[in-house]
Amino acid sequence: MYICRAKYTMENIRNIAIIAHVDHGKTTLVDKILHHCQLFRDNETKGELILDNNDLERERGITILSKNVSVPYKGTKINIIDTPGHADFGGEVERVLNMADGVLLLVDAFEGPMPQTRFVLQKAINLKLKPIVVVNKVDKENCTPEEVYESVFDLMFELGAEEWQLDFPVVYGSAKNNWMSDDWKKQTDSVEPLLDAVITHIPAPKVAEGTTQMLITSLDFSSFTGRIAIGRLHRGVLQASDTVSLVKRDGSVVKSKIKELLVFDGLGRKKVNEVKAGDLCAVVGLEDFEIGDTIADAEFPEGLPAIAIDEPTMSMLFTINDSPFFGKEGKFVTSRHIKDRLERELERNLAMRLEPTDAADKFMVFGRGVLHLSVLIETMRREGYELQIGQPQVIIKEIDGKKCEPVEELSIDLPEGVSGKAVEMVTMRKGEMLAMEPKGGRMVCSFKIPSRGIIGLRNQLLTATAGEAIMNHRFIAFEPYKGEIPGRINGSLISMEKGTAIPYSLDKLQDRGKFFIPPNAEIYTGQVIGENSRADDLVVNVTKTKKLSNVRASGTDDKVKLAPPITFSLEEALEYIQKDEYVEVTPNSLRLRKIYLDENERKRRGKQLG
Repeated sequence: MYICRAKYTMENIRNIAIIAHVDHGKTTLVDKILHHCQLFRDNETKGELILDNNDLERERGITILSKNVSVPYKGTKINIIDTPGHADFGGEVERVLNMADGVLLLVDAFEGPMPQTRFVLQKAINLKLKPIVVVNKVDKENCTPEEVYESVFDLMFELGAEEWQLDFPVVYGSAKNNWMSDDWKKQTDSVEPLLDAVITHIPAPKVAEGTTQMLITSLDFSSFTGRIAIGRLHRGVLQASDTVSLVKRDGSVVKSKIKELLVFDGLGRKKVNEVKAGDLCAVVGLEDFEIGDTIADAEFPEGLPAIAIDEPTMSMLFTINDSPFFGKEGKFVTSRHIKDRLERELERNLAMRLEPTDAADKFMVFGRGVLHLSVLIETMRREGYELQIGQPQVIIKEIDGKKCEPVEELSIDLPEGVSGKAVEMVTMRKGEMLAMEPKGGRMVCSFKIPSRGIIGLRNQLLTATAGEAIMNHRFIAFEPYKGEIPGRINGSLISMEKGTAIPYSLDKLQDRGKFFIPPNAEIYTGQVIGENSRADDLVVNVTKTKKLSNVRASGTDDKVKLAPPITFSLEEALEYIQKDEYVEVTPNSLRLRKIYLDENERKRRGKQLG
């Protein structure tokens, strides 16, 4: 690795973050910018969604972790930060916006501003960042770019943007088809107009006078060098081998020494001797730092305000796997393993909290929503952990002597013919309708609904609308408790015996409900193997084989016709379970089970509670 001096002055650096609602094209746009700035040789094939480099991101098609890249363009270095669009990862967005001087706000030319557009834009306006609006996907049918521009302006005004922010440039185009233009009717051949707008309208980093200050906004880890601090140098100069002070969140100061300095260069990083104020950099060699700490001058340390993060709204119980199939698939199964892994996650996941419980093997984990926590669970199972998760619970607070709960804004986009059904479902869950407007043969409904009501709603909506509904929500505030919400109506089918699920038995019980397990699956006593067609739980034996006699031919067994089992994704399973159930998560399997596997134990506990 060669060492080079920084060749860009402050005037020639632009720090921008790309913000938008989920699936409006952020990562695709970054791809096109990378290709336009010729970061790759002609013989390199990089594919699509270059920055979404972890498996989970690629599978789900969403960005989970923010990424930094840097591209050279017309003698200017543009540092680009790709952010997640989902409100559940808002902690990630808030942090990284601290590193930017301006934002590219992407809006879909058909959908217009959506709940998360509002959420990320609010953060950018509060931080006094200059916006450039990019109306993307103008090649869609029935799209209305001019109206979208108007609605973005109205939204900014509503969110309290200042005059200089409201005077924003707008660029139209299609990131997928690789063009941007000042006029949506005039198609160009590249994304150059957008990059020109960045250089013209986004200010160069402002450098304040004074001693060294750098806020640590994210972390990275290398197995060679250990933990790496990433952030933006606000003022002063950092040099490799400098001794610096670390100003902690609580105001205490610790001395530390820099071993290496890295700046972003294309998709990678390169080693430099010094970093000047305004640039984004990675610092190697510091010990015991956290996100939100300030790297400051060794002699005269001054801390920057720590990053304020929105509070979590949901909690889940994490516990060790104690089912009969314990330890068959996972490498990390003890409470110590799980505790260490959750503590490691806390370091980089600011929107998460961890609290011990009265049992040594149970942990309460708090996060922004089901998706936020399910990504953590999914990552852990891929790393080889086995654990069990309890039912998601919303956080109830007491404010001014009143019991309060988190309330969210919910928007549902669905075909006109089924909108009545959706309204009915949301109203049952204590939702209040705010607006309803037609949009090209579809209906967009907005509601205000308690977070409790959203748990499990997506599945029901998709079933009722034949998979057509698109649902988005964002946290608004804590409001007085809205009362009880009816939960799942159907009870569970519970296995009576440990063994193999026999097709003959499954066939005989089909009229009792729907099954979650395929034939010949290994099951255990107390496992939830299906949904009862009635409201109460039913214990069934699916391990019975057919008794053969000389009267009946054994060949008639081949005619067993079973309905395909219902398979849950992790979020669906978490949203489905009741209070007395766990989701058992192992590297290769997801199982639902009762907390108390023994039927007599369940009845006894039920009486005590009842």
